[in-house]
Amino acid sequence: MGETPRLPGLALADADWLVAAALRVGAEREFPPLAVAVVDVTGSVIVLRRADSGMPMTSRIAVAKARTALLTLRESGGIELPGAITGSIQHLYGGDFVPYAGSVLVTENGVRGSAEFGAPGVAF
Repeated sequence: MGETPRLPGLALADADWLVAAALRVGAEREFPPLAVAVVDVTGSVIVLRRADSGMPMTSRIAVAKARTALLTLRESGGIELPGAITGSIQHLYGGDFVPYAGSVLVTENGVRGSAEFGAPGVAF
């Protein structure tokens, strides 16, 4: 038996670090309790954490923001679309399209680069 194949991209330790950093910065800046999700190149969740007292819905929003970054290959806050188009895209992707600030792409060259490795999404 050979090695188990692995998707390119973020390892669990990388995703854990991103989540911990986002939660720490959110607390330092006194944001409301955050939910932070990190997804791989397929949009599957690697890590999802919600701060104590965070609203339950923020977990799904964080995942949707991360998936939006992958779908559009850009930060979720950098997307400007008319409402009707946004609604159509949300319907097409089962609600996993949230074009509001809160996600970035993680690539081999940092936060932006040539090969997408995953995306964290944050909601509060």
